[in-house]
Amino acid sequence: MKKKVMLLAALAALGFSGAASAADEKRSCALNVEPRTVEYPWMSIARWHAMNDGLKARAAQGDVDVLFLGDSITEMWDKTAWDSRFGKYRAANFGIGGDHTGNVLWRLKNDGMDKLRPKVVVLLIGVNNFGLCNEEPEQVSGGVKAVVAELRTLYPDARILLNGILPNGQLAQDERRAKARAVNGAIAALDDGRHVFFRDYGPRFLEANGDIAAETMPDFLHLTPKAYATWAEAMGPDIELLMREQPMPGQPTPEQPMQNKPAQ
Repeated sequence: MKKKVMLLAALAALGFSGAASAADEKRSCALNVEPRTVEYPWMSIARWHAMNDGLKARAAQGDVDVLFLGDSITEMWDKTAWDSRFGKYRAANFGIGGDHTGNVLWRLKNDGMDKLRPKVVVLLIGVNNFGLCNEEPEQVSGGVKAVVAELRTLYPDARILLNGILPNGQLAQDERRAKARAVNGAIAALDDGRHVFFRDYGPRFLEANGDIAAETMPDFLHLTPKAYATWAEAMGPDIELLMREQPMPGQPTPEQPMQNKPAQ
């Protein structure tokens, strides 16, 4: 937990887009299939490779029914909360902080991920394409679509729970909200009701006026334990349905506050 607090503090101090130098370079990340190539104060290239090696070893073990894939928001689940929520599914966490869509594509193509046979894949990716690569929504949505296509190739029998990019930035009027909505609108079309199921859980993290509280996201991007519980409560019924190969209910309107409402 102490390491997570330090990471959040470092990201907040950097304004997360972080590595302004990386953003200023306007790097192409969305479809650039690559491992980590940029050093960040909160994640060295060496540490990225060490984490990746650990996930490669986990993939070689197999026995994963629910595969979580993504960036730091996925990576930073508290293990106790993770086990209590998802342990019964033989779930595995393949999140790595700072990953953009190109990094995830590289991991899917190079880390023995083809050894896995998950029944459900939970995917959340794309926010770092904005913050660390300064990409536009069209590029980011293209990257997410490429990740989903790769997952369909690797795991043709799996059901993919595609998460919309969560809202970030404290205020409802923050330009980052509009960018996330644009991506979510584009990738929602991937929902075919058979293999890919799009869900925008973002409204659950918003106050009544659309702002984000520090008690939910201390840096207005990463989640507190309370927010992880909110996410788990939202996803839990959907994961259960997908594991049982049951039909999923409809999707609520994006970014309308839904606090205290039951899971959709």
